[in-house]
Amino acid sequence: MLHYLAPYEFYIEVVAFCAVAVIAYARGLVVRRREGLPVHAAPAIGYFVGVILVYAVMHTWLDYLSQYMFWVHRTQHLVLHHLGPFLIVLGRPHEVLPHALPPRARARGARILRHPLVRVPYRIVQQPVIASVLFVGLIYFWLTPAIHFDAMLSNDLYRVMNGSMVVDGLLFWWLIVDPRGSLDGGLAFGTRILMLWMVMIPQIAIGAYIGLHGSILYDVYAVCGRAWPISGMLDQRLGGLITWIPGAMMSVLGALVVFRHWLRESERAEARRTSTLETFPS
Repeated sequence: MLHYLAPYEFYIEVVAFCAVAVIAYARGLVVRRREGLPVHAAPAIGYFVGVILVYAVMHTWLDYLSQYMFWVHRTQHLVLHHLGPFLIVLGRPHEVLPHALPPRARARGARILRHPLVRVPYRIVQQPVIASVLFVGLIYFWLTPAIHFDAMLSNDLYRVMNGSMVVDGLLFWWLIVDPRGSLDGGLAFGTRILMLWMVMIPQIAIGAYIGLHGSILYDVYAVCGRAWPISGMLDQRLGGLITWIPGAMMSVLGALVVFRHWLRESERAEARRTSTLETFPS
């Protein structure tokens, strides 16, 4: 068992990211409870599961398989770009992580985040059209056969590829499942539903293209040898199906979360209108 849990290649950035993410969030939960603030179990469990999944596909035997089986690679990216970040941002890290810092450092961090050098680039990449294009474009970019060939043979480029999927996934899914709606200055929920449609259709298209293609698109796995004795065509078809169906289904899950937030915002808006009418009757 230890053999399968041990890293195929040691990536210091993966260990550092996951360790800081877990320790900071756990400390934030403890501080919030100490300060009398609410601590919810379900978001916390989702957060920790998301971090564990990211670690598992990047730093265990699964990382080895992803370099020698195309369908495992597509599963790896499904976790790195979709499921893992989705679960992490559902944990509401914006509420918990600041409490991991001392009050003075927390205030300094808030000032840094408000600085134009940070705020302006963030707003650009989080603009709905740009965020959607980046999310889908990154999938298409790394699945371009020539680029994919180089990425799978270069350790440095391979690490950049996986890291870019995690960062982009966190940015996109935070924009989608952020509980703050238009009443609180957040992105309108209707816009988020449209974004999910915008990213779902191209994913279906590329997954169907790969899965139904009549020839081998990614011959790097034949060059390096596959971990298991299955045909290259079957490997490619499985990878296409994983890109096609589970990837698209993540948009459905995201839409369910958005509709839940939307309903809560509608209830709040109705409560405000009722309170206003009671205070200032016609």
